[in-house]
Amino acid sequence: MFNGSRTYSPLPSSPASRASSSSLPAAPRRPPRALPRHSSLLAQYSSLFESYTEGEIRQLISALVERYSQAMNSGGHELPLFPKAGNRMKRARARHKPCALKELEVSVSELGLGYESDETVLFRYCSGTCDAAVRNYDLSLKSVRSKRKIRKEKVRARPCCRPLAYDDDVSFLDAYNRYYTVNELSAKECGCV
Repeated sequence: MFNGSRTYSPLPSSPASRASSSSLPAAPRRPPRALPRHSSLLAQYSSLFESYTEGEIRQLISALVERYSQAMNSGGHELPLFPKAGNRMKRARARHKPCALKELEVSVSELGLGYESDETVLFRYCSGTCDAAVRNYDLSLKSVRSKRKIRKEKVRARPCCRPLAYDDDVSFLDAYNRYYTVNELSAKECGCV
């Protein structure tokens, strides 16, 4: 990597090292690598590409074209120059979604209420965080709990995403042809409580 004809010496930092190095011949110094400040961006890039061989430039262009065609074939609308966000970023974004109403189609048996039925219902539920809804009460309760003033009671020191209103009652037939009506099953409106 280093040419044997050039020798580089460290910069002297003390007067004693300057005195001892004065007897040595001065080493040639490489000028600092910097592009001229007033040159255009095009000139800077053209000087950069001049250092590449024609084969390397062709390889770079073919790789970019291949990435572009893969993105267009997979339904993408932009060049995938940067890798997609990893699982850690996805989890971080998922944790900070605001409280919202979501829905899912499930069978009555999957609700876990003890009914056996193949009928399906549209189950609406609340999901998300309530970080923006933290009040002075929540901050004070958290502080009091951390000082162990409240020990045995189960209290939450932050707001929770819960239903504020419920849909109409849900009626269905079970596997034995019995008719049931369940109230307050599906959320209608969500909020931080």
